Amino acid sequence: MKKTGDTRPIGVFDSGVGGLSVLRAIRQQLPKESLLYFGDQGHVPYGTRPMEEIRGFSFEITRFLLGLGAKLIVVACNTASAVALQSLRNKFTDISFVGMEPAIKPAAENTRTGVVGVLATPATFQGALYASVAERFAGNVILLQNTCPGLVQQIELGSLDGSETRAILESALRPMLDRGIDTVVLGCTHYPFVIPIIQDIVGPEVRVIDPAPAVSRQVVRLLDSAGIRAAWSEPETSIYFTSGDATRFNALLPRLFDEIGNVRKVFWDNEKIKIRNDLV
Repeated sequence: MKKTGDTRPIGVFDSGVGGLSVLRAIRQQLPKESLLYFGDQGHVPYGTRPMEEIRGFSFEITRFLLGLGAKLIVVACNTASAVALQSLRNKFTDISFVGMEPAIKPAAENTRTGVVGVLATPATFQGALYASVAERFAGNVILLQNTCPGLVQQIELGSLDGSETRAILESALRPMLDRGIDTVVLGCTHYPFVIPIIQDIVGPEVRVIDPAPAVSRQVVRLLDSAGIRAAWSEPETSIYFTSGDATRFNALLPRLFDEIGNVRKVFWDNEKIKIRNDLV
């Protein structure tokens, strides 16, 4: 069957493969949409980089995705959302953006102990978005924070259940458990890929909140409100871009997204993105 409705793709970007957790949720909600994914693995991780640098990356990636016809942009990176989302909305006024917001509100509303653990990058914790959400929704809740140094890099390497990955999470979560957390908020899109280890460490009584489903629901709402949802696509199309190692990205796709697609290598040249024609 032919594709009908608005056939333009949804653009999604992250510093690396973490945003595939969001892409996976979008695909589940919107199986008929074409998707573009940009993983800026040449600059991963964003979490320890200067804020102006992250804004520059986010602006150029947005221009790149818009140049490919994206009808909506999902900033599937907590760090980029914290640092650049408002600036993106101010600069690119003709396109809608969906960003990542730490799920502190549902955590604060449902905690029984009043103690919530938050795992995120340094830039996310330092951003105004996190401070605003914490101030609005967590006034009566104790938030315990940890940046999980090295965890993003382990996930980028595909080490989802290795001893070093577990050690990082044990170091972050055991002190939180000692202080009585009953909820863990995942404030980085990479972290849902290690939920099995997190849940094993914290036990079944502790709730682990993956923000990706809420983000995908917001994508659906915006598409429907603007009347730009695709009505049919057979088969769906996913195209991936990476500024890192395209072969490694391609190898991780079946593990992280359960879908095979075209992976294109891009590179940064004087703060501009250029594409190569070689497919992996």
